[in-house]
Amino acid sequence: MDLVLVRHARPERIVDADGPADPPLTAIGHRQARAAAGWLAGEHWDAVYVSPMVRARETADPLTSILGIDPVVEAGVREFDAEESSYIPMEEMKQDKAAFQAWLAEEAERNRDAFAGEVVDALEGIVQREKGKRVAVVCHGGVINIWAAHVLGIESGMFFEPDYTSIHRFLCSSRGHRSMVALNETAHLRSHPDLLLG
Repeated sequence: MDLVLVRHARPERIVDADGPADPPLTAIGHRQARAAAGWLAGEHWDAVYVSPMVRARETADPLTSILGIDPVVEAGVREFDAEESSYIPMEEMKQDKAAFQAWLAEEAERNRDAFAGEVVDALEGIVQREKGKRVAVVCHGGVINIWAAHVLGIESGMFFEPDYTSIHRFLCSSRGHRSMVALNETAHLRSHPDLLLG
């Protein structure tokens, strides 16, 4: 089957929410989502799965609307920070070098084994349910890193930063072989340079 992971578009910044921060998309994020939908709608899709988080669901909306299908919510592809009370987009965090270095140090100390296991189990479950089909999964940067590392057989860390609405393609055989076809496609944003900036 063809398994295609799509990162959500740019979300709002939320700091110190009363509960888990679950931001919606920014105005640019909605434009990114529409651009991705227009690009992906040119291909055949049997199903679209989506993280339960708002930024992923809003990213999937234009595509599922064009396709005329209902997305399938998959809790196992939510982001590792789903329970955090703040969400600061990476490009904003990088502007404060000291804060960003502190965040990197904190991230290095975290054990992501449980998160990685949940992600791999969820995506392998989709592969088993959707044999022989082409499926899009709208999710998060951490999820994409975990799955790509799993397929490549490398340490399950955050080894690259997927762009907003970037597309990541994998082939999954019924015999258990997993291969990467493409990583971090952003061709749908190339004619809109302002959208590439996040």
